[in-house]
Amino acid sequence: MLSGDTVCMATVTHQGLQVLYTRQQIADRVAEMGAQITRDLNGEKLVMIGVLKGAAPFLADLARAVQVDATFDFVATSSYGKGQRSSGAVKLIKDLDEPIEGKNVLVVEDILDTGLTLSYLRKLFLQQHPKTLRIAALLDKPSRRLEMIEADYVGFSIPNLFVIGYGMDYAERYRNLPDICLMAPEPPE
Repeated sequence: MLSGDTVCMATVTHQGLQVLYTRQQIADRVAEMGAQITRDLNGEKLVMIGVLKGAAPFLADLARAVQVDATFDFVATSSYGKGQRSSGAVKLIKDLDEPIEGKNVLVVEDILDTGLTLSYLRKLFLQQHPKTLRIAALLDKPSRRLEMIEADYVGFSIPNLFVIGYGMDYAERYRNLPDICLMAPEPPE
């Protein structure tokens, strides 16, 4: 597993929020991950599957860092609704547009938390017989894991914090923040 080191607290704030990782720290780490994925693929083609909506910025940046012939597809799941806690039930809202049989597949997710969503998706995708199936998660929260699943590529490991920005949201807000920030106990107005 490729993983970032420790949590880095910055003093910069967005809308009164504390920044956990700056856009530069994210860019540097995504570049490192892209280089490793490129090496691991050894010139083979790749299908990158983004888990909507949160992984969209990460997928875009990671795709530019991966130096192989790559295509995109997207899935959408739901387990959070509008709260800070997972409901525990994963629901597929949007399935793949193209078959993945015999292809190298990289599932791109913003955060590996309980593992419920990625376990569900891994089982679903393995039924389609891809050549390889790997997972890239920008953030990993191992202390919250309910399903035993690990990502092949991890940007940063974090403790049990609720984070927003760089695609991650609270009730669909804050996805457009360029940094990853800590969510206050009560959402700021």
